[in-house]
Amino acid sequence: MTEPAPGGPQRRRPSRQFRRSRTRRIGDAVIGVFVQAGLIPSTYMLTTTGRKTGRAVTHPATIVQDGDRRWLVAPYGAVSWVHNARAAGRVSLARRGDRSDHAVREVPPAEAGPILKRYVAVASATRPYFDADRHAPAEAFTAEAHRHPVFELLPIASVVP
Repeated sequence: MTEPAPGGPQRRRPSRQFRRSRTRRIGDAVIGVFVQAGLIPSTYMLTTTGRKTGRAVTHPATIVQDGDRRWLVAPYGAVSWVHNARAAGRVSLARRGDRSDHAVREVPPAEAGPILKRYVAVASATRPYFDADRHAPAEAFTAEAHRHPVFELLPIASVVP
């Protein structure tokens, strides 16, 4: 942290920028094994359909839950899975051999702020990508919600013939 300006609030360093690298891909593959086994709480393997290639793309993702409602957070900003989810309007989640499909609804910043605050509390590895720290009020997260898309997960009912 930098020194506070005289009479001003203390400022944090700027948030980190996400860069997809070979190390990140290898790390995601390793974490994926633990996620599939159900060993990482609140984390699932998120699959989206590539909007250009049509191929399935899978990444680990931590879900925020409040009662029966669940949200998917993009801590690194509008990365590929965000664009894919927006284009398709749906995602799949897998964990412990169970898979479920969900429609997604991107939530507005005012609704996203409290969800982002909860997310930072449970997904500590992503904290450097946020300007607000975990002790900041929800309003601080609302102010940066434009950089961290949040999607509500809406279950897709199975059609039984």
